[in-house]
Amino acid sequence: MNRKLLDLWVGFFVAFGIAALLFLALKVGNLSSANFSETYALQAKFDNIGGLKVRAPVKSAGVAVGRVGEIRFDPQTYEAVVTINVDARYHFPKDTFASILTSGLLGEQYVGLDVGGDEKLLQAGDVIAKTQSAVVLEKLISQFLFSKASDGPDKK
Repeated sequence: MNRKLLDLWVGFFVAFGIAALLFLALKVGNLSSANFSETYALQAKFDNIGGLKVRAPVKSAGVAVGRVGEIRFDPQTYEAVVTINVDARYHFPKDTFASILTSGLLGEQYVGLDVGGDEKLLQAGDVIAKTQSAVVLEKLISQFLFSKASDGPDKK
């Protein structure tokens, strides 16, 4: 092989390596599934959001229907306000229930939407009234241990 052809193949290999690293970085940063279609924003208030992050998926019936757009703290109600960007193709009834769920035992958290039966639909800017906060594993374990400790030693 002559020198120019060898340099060309090395260049292709380096470019492929950079593209692979970029793909992995986008996958880890949860940016690869960015959807640039039309969306509308809904808000939901939670007592505890656990480890929910911006750009976390919003799912209904296991299908990704949107992304978390913003998370902020409301100093008047002492609640977390989550802005959900839902794909404009999907519309949900007013009595939709939003909960923070976990993929697997210790996986990433996402917002799950359980559809209600109301005939009126949520519009852009509406607040989802029914929510369920994240289940924090550490809190569950401490409650279990505390309840076992308060039972006292077993009497035989």
